[in-house]
Amino acid sequence: MRGLIQSSGIAICLLMIVSFAAAQESGSAKAPAKKTSSSDAAYIAKALTAAPSGVAKGAGVARIDKDGNMQTVRESKNGFTCMVMLGDIMCADANSLAFFDAAMKKKTPPDKLGLTYMLRGDQGASNTDPSASKKTADNHWVVTGPHLMLVGAGVKDLGLPGSADADPTKPYLMWPNTPYVHAMIPVSGGAAHAKAAQAPSQTKDQKEMK
Repeated sequence: MRGLIQSSGIAICLLMIVSFAAAQESGSAKAPAKKTSSSDAAYIAKALTAAPSGVAKGAGVARIDKDGNMQTVRESKNGFTCMVMLGDIMCADANSLAFFDAAMKKKTPPDKLGLTYMLRGDQGASNTDPSASKKTADNHWVVTGPHLMLVGAGVKDLGLPGSADADPTKPYLMWPNTPYVHAMIPVSGGAAHAKAAQAPSQTKDQKEMK
């Protein structure tokens, strides 16, 4: 996730999203319901393309407004939260959010399996430096197409290659030899499948808006 760890703005975003996910799991701190605007409907449709239709159907959607405040665009019914962050579109469960929050704070990540969908692919990240926000001559920048991310200590036992110069067309470990190692699992045709799957959802949101 491009620039995820370095940017203070993204750090605030992640902190609020982690809190949001925790609140939804406990059933508390629900945001007041509001009428869906046309811009919200478009954002929801875009954010949900990160996940397969079965997950997107019940996923929450989060957005950070221009003042840096957390906005619950749609509440989660299945523990997943979808968002657009620095141009990357993702849909993560609570364990994944906690993992990347720990990475951002340079703390020990929780030893819990987590799953994040990125069926639209990403804009690239250093495979050796979790804090890197852009490509350099020696930071092993990798751009991965549609994929899943698996987090948790157990990913090291999957037998995936941990080379700094990863082949993003095959499963690999990102940030190997760091506490924040996680598995990148490419999937075929994810973007096209997700976009088609979300068309009915977008239509429904637009109808509810009227």
